[in-house]
Amino acid sequence: MARGRERGPAGESVRARRRRTVRELRASGRYGPRLREVLPALAALLAVVCGAVAGLVLLSRAFGGPVCALLLVPLAVVAVVVRRRSRRPARRRGGYYTAEELAELDMPALMVAVARMLRRDGWRVLPPPRHDALHLAARDGRGLLLDVAFRPVAEPLPDEEAACSCRARMRARGRAGPPLRLVVHRGTFTHRDEVWASREGRTYLIDGPRLRLWACGTPLAHLAGGVVPAPRRT
Repeated sequence: MARGRERGPAGESVRARRRRTVRELRASGRYGPRLREVLPALAALLAVVCGAVAGLVLLSRAFGGPVCALLLVPLAVVAVVVRRRSRRPARRRGGYYTAEELAELDMPALMVAVARMLRRDGWRVLPPPRHDALHLAARDGRGLLLDVAFRPVAEPLPDEEAACSCRARMRARGRAGPPLRLVVHRGTFTHRDEVWASREGRTYLIDGPRLRLWACGTPLAHLAGGVVPAPRRT
């Protein structure tokens, strides 16, 4: 039988498991860029290099070396700009975003960004494709669970706790008590939201300014002021 049609213990083919794993890694930001994402930049870079070399050769023959030396300055500037743009995807995959980049993200992309930031801080994130609702679940090496919700208010919406099947599984596997709650909103929470989170306990609100600090590299444990401890890395 063909290798790609081999069946695993659950009756799933090796090829299907590989495709599912690739989808999960891409959604969680750990797979790296696709070829179609980097191909335009590579093609543009190749065209620029070839055009620059051809232009320098023609100008050198027509006007001599000094003119070519003057043209090297703008070419160097273009090379610096291209290099910075090529480094942006790698920076995002590492969990670092600028304020402008955060503002441009839609909700699924914001979830991916928060998952990358959690992973940057040492949390183990459950891939988003396994969720039935807009939230993330993560835990550290001690079994401490972190439930991340995305909503403009602090209090859970009606039936939100039962909206995703992974919440029950994560709580059943937890080894360090009830999960911590993180509520992410790019806007501003009201005073009522802050009071509710304080009374609820084990709940921390990430508003727009805190989210931008987190995206710039400030660890979540520092932003939460002890509510969310630094995870123990495994």
